[in-house]
Amino acid sequence: MDEMNTTDAQTATQYLDVPEGRIAYSLSGPEDGHLVVMAPGMGDVRAVYRFVVPQLVAAGYRVATMDLRGHGESSTGWDRHTTSAIGSDYVALIRHLGGPATVVGQSLSPDSAVTAAAELPDEITGVVAISPWAAAPQAGAFMEWLTGRVLRSPFLWGLFYSSLHKAGKPADFKAHVATLKSRLREPGRTEAFVAVGAPGAKDSAADRPRVHQPVLVLMGSKDPDFKDPRAEAESFASTLGGPSEIVMLAGAGHYPQAEVPQETAAALLAFLEKTVR
Repeated sequence: MDEMNTTDAQTATQYLDVPEGRIAYSLSGPEDGHLVVMAPGMGDVRAVYRFVVPQLVAAGYRVATMDLRGHGESSTGWDRHTTSAIGSDYVALIRHLGGPATVVGQSLSPDSAVTAAAELPDEITGVVAISPWAAAPQAGAFMEWLTGRVLRSPFLWGLFYSSLHKAGKPADFKAHVATLKSRLREPGRTEAFVAVGAPGAKDSAADRPRVHQPVLVLMGSKDPDFKDPRAEAESFASTLGGPSEIVMLAGAGHYPQAEVPQETAAALLAFLEKTVR
């Protein structure tokens, strides 16, 4: 994959204090640009959007990427790691930076974006769900054991993370994975990773019918997390209370923002053009 210029995506880390801890985020783009708030999936850091952010900024958008609770440069020691709690972090960051805003989530965090949209119906103009889970995965005893091993081992997580990329890896992929593993070895971060991955942490599905803003579902056609990626996207979209559209990204796996960033950004920009008021 050709390397892209990510300079604009690598702005200084800023922090927002919320009742339970501190959220790390980066902010790029013009002060008067429409705000786009993006969060990664579990076990990842906000730099997963490093190839998409410069394209949104070049189009005039103000983009904030934030680390999840206990992940990246956000603080550890949180009482809650649920999707609804992460949704409150979206809300806090939007209120801090000033909306209106579009919210973007990937894998785990689309439901957090949904919670935020339900909470701020007049301030959030649209939701983008990248590789969303329609329902929490059902695993047998062996898979639960194996998942627990992966979540507690930065080395195994790095191998699994790599396997979810199907359209190729960017030139800096090894460095990105090294960052993920290094962060997970820091005190308190494995505990946060395990907590986010717990079945009970996915508690935002009840908010989906309350979302009446437009929603874009982006799904890689070869996402190995799902038996049928299109069916998963359609199932997620069917639970929403408002209009939705699905864009399948040919050949991509679970991380299209890093695998096919130009196609991902093009879909995001088209959606923003239609929904920003």
